[in-house]
Amino acid sequence: MKTKIDDIDQLIKETLTEEEAKFYDDLEEQSVFAMIAGLYKGKNVWFTIVMHIVNLVALGFLIYCVVEAFKAESTKDLILWASGFFVCFTTMCMIKMYAWLQLHRNALQREMKRLELQISSLSSKISE
Repeated sequence: MKTKIDDIDQLIKETLTEEEAKFYDDLEEQSVFAMIAGLYKGKNVWFTIVMHIVNLVALGFLIYCVVEAFKAESTKDLILWASGFFVCFTTMCMIKMYAWLQLHRNALQREMKRLELQISSLSSKISE
């Protein structure tokens, strides 16, 4: 299977110009760390930074809620601190899910650009 994919990639690179081939190489699959670094590029980098700051604040408040829940002497206080814990935990989970969705969106955009490049390459071959 790997050789067929490599053969197809080689055929595509042969039909592309040197500049297009370099762009095609930049669209290869990325590692998880490269994908995470990709979150900090583009127009919404500020939102990603704010999102991570809110996540850290929620983590701090979550730890505070756990400590206070163990100190609570009445059931009412215990329920309130446990509720704070679950709100913080849910907030952190939603922020992390949003970040993973952004990773997948970036990967999908990269694949779409690869397809567009392949289509333009094939259309230029057909027109010749």
